[in-house]
Amino acid sequence: MNQMVDSRTDTRTAPADVPREPLTRESVVGAARAHIVERGLESISLRQIGASLGVTAPALYAYVTDKRDLLRGVAESAFQELLTRFDAVRETEPLTRMRALSRVYITFALENPELFRTMFLFPPELALGDTTGQELPLATQAFNYAIDALTAAQAAGLVRDDVDPLIVTFTNWTVTHGLATVLNLGFAFDAATRDLLVESTLDTLIAGLRPPD
Repeated sequence: MNQMVDSRTDTRTAPADVPREPLTRESVVGAARAHIVERGLESISLRQIGASLGVTAPALYAYVTDKRDLLRGVAESAFQELLTRFDAVRETEPLTRMRALSRVYITFALENPELFRTMFLFPPELALGDTTGQELPLATQAFNYAIDALTAAQAAGLVRDDVDPLIVTFTNWTVTHGLATVLNLGFAFDAATRDLLVESTLDTLIAGLRPPD
């Protein structure tokens, strides 16, 4: 005689657990990046990332040394994306290229505000002072795009050459980074106003970098 079975308690027909994909540093960093994008930089913890991957926090230490190393991995992935966008810039006229790189930088910051904050926990290595030990090679590569564009503009006589190129490039970056940071503060600008502000700032920057009469 057939018996009725309560499906809520019958373990014989429960599906087998789906095997979890083996963890890698890439998957751990990817989970952290997704968490930062969705919930913000301040909310991240190893416990939460472990839970999202189905493991305990201590299991992550096989792939990252600590939370700082995890954030470094996220910053590296974000800088790699920014470098890919820089690679896609095709403008060759020096001043036009400088402006294009700045626009790419600002656009990336606006599209990825929490990643943008994470990236600059780790500075580029610059010959302006002592190192901190936290420098990120990919951040240095990104900064070198700006140096190369500025050097080309100096060689063409379009930008003042009486100041160290590194100082002039850092000035350029300071303005561009500052504008990106301000635009991420949440002002209710429409797209046209935001674009006008970007162009006005870049116009002023370029004018200030031109050689003196």
